[in-house]
Amino acid sequence: MNSWHNNIINSDEAVSKLLKETRRIAVLGIKIEKDFDKPAFYVPEYLLRAGFDVIPVPVFYPDVTQILGRKVYRKLMDIPGEIDMVNVFRRPIDLAAHMEDIIGKAPKAVWFQLGIRNDAVAEDLARRGIKVVQDMCLMVQHRRLAV
Repeated sequence: MNSWHNNIINSDEAVSKLLKETRRIAVLGIKIEKDFDKPAFYVPEYLLRAGFDVIPVPVFYPDVTQILGRKVYRKLMDIPGEIDMVNVFRRPIDLAAHMEDIIGKAPKAVWFQLGIRNDAVAEDLARRGIKVVQDMCLMVQHRRLAV
């Protein structure tokens, strides 16, 4: 098996290890407070309460400057410092449009939320040395694995 396959994370052991190594999470496609009942809001809210440094990167809401009391960035590349993970709330068909920004920021990992899967994008990221999780809820996995 090619070494890039090792960057596709799908076992409990690998997910647990990834979560233990993660502190700073940019949330691409985060929703605003009025959408409190949508996963793209309540998952990042959970992560913040769980002690992660959550950085909002909304795709919409051009006038919003803060979400969850945190400064909003319009692009991953605009975020100062390193990012451990990009947590993605975008449709699979929209992922390619974010590739340049993701690759430019070079996070250690990219996590596609439950229902989000794009094998071509995942392979491209994995070949670049970025760990990838697809079609899993970050909140559910964090709770389940008691990291």
